[in-house]
Amino acid sequence: MAAAADRVIPDVIAPGLAVLFVGINPGLWSAATGWHFARPGNRFWPALHQGGFTPRQLHPSEQDALPGYGLGITNMVARASARADELTATELVDGAEILADKVRRHRPAWVAVVRVTAYRIGFGRPKATFGPQPTLLGDARLWVLPNPSGLNAHFTAETLGVAFGELRAATAAPA
Repeated sequence: MAAAADRVIPDVIAPGLAVLFVGINPGLWSAATGWHFARPGNRFWPALHQGGFTPRQLHPSEQDALPGYGLGITNMVARASARADELTATELVDGAEILADKVRRHRPAWVAVVRVTAYRIGFGRPKATFGPQPTLLGDARLWVLPNPSGLNAHFTAETLGVAFGELRAATAAPA
């Protein structure tokens, strides 16, 4: 796993997605496999399904199917690390700028950042909370979701599914 440190994994992205999910950065497990949210115990894939975005729970190895559902994945910071707290504030701010460029290029309808702390730092919004954000990123609406890491004990698999479901309902609502 240590050999995966600082690796970069490709985005799963296409033009005109309904939702572009934004992780903090790849963990070492993801970097070693090349799959986003790949660590056993990460609850992204179950929450995606429970929230109504996919008809069944996908395995991380099936990430390339996401654009067919109008979904994609990228990260605030591209380099892998053992823990998100290894990232600097500068990396998160720079990552938010890179993300803004991706959003302008690919034009998703929604951008969902999956960790409120990364969003607060990267976008300079220290009081941001979960849910819809009052500003746009390019033309995309912004939403902040809880971190699906198994280490995030504040949210259960069920409450993560509910949070993802709230985003899913918002994406289906008329603008």
